[in-house]
Amino acid sequence: MFNHPLFYLLMCTFLLKSYSPKQEISDPHFFILCKGNNSGKPLLSPCPNCFVICFQSENDKEQAYWLLFCLWKSKTFYPYLRGSVIPFVILRDMKKCIQSGLDKSESNPEQFLKMVATFQSINQLENQLRQKLNTMNKAKMLIVYNFNSAGG
Repeated sequence: MFNHPLFYLLMCTFLLKSYSPKQEISDPHFFILCKGNNSGKPLLSPCPNCFVICFQSENDKEQAYWLLFCLWKSKTFYPYLRGSVIPFVILRDMKKCIQSGLDKSESNPEQFLKMVATFQSINQLENQLRQKLNTMNKAKMLIVYNFNSAGG
């Protein structure tokens, strides 16, 4: 009965559309990768194969960003991937998935905030470990460089 796309947009607190570099965006927004195995990944800067999602408030944007991050990390978008060579998610499926996640987060806000806090902590630890691994790789290269230049 209410399958018309305009009705669906009126019910949402966000606007999701294909990104175009020609279009200026002034509302709070972020980008979502829509092609490849990382489809659904939230991005702070645009890329050629992405959607843009706009919100009425910065708070809504922040909530949706972390929701999408959690959905992407849990591979929620995999069942929606289409295509045989380069997988992609279509706009309609992305909207459904985001709206479903937002509905769940609004029906149980305490659990959602707990989940987001846990993801943020894990993400911070992951970044710290990545920095340490980069430092260790540089140390290895320096050791080999010193060995090679020590004489021979």
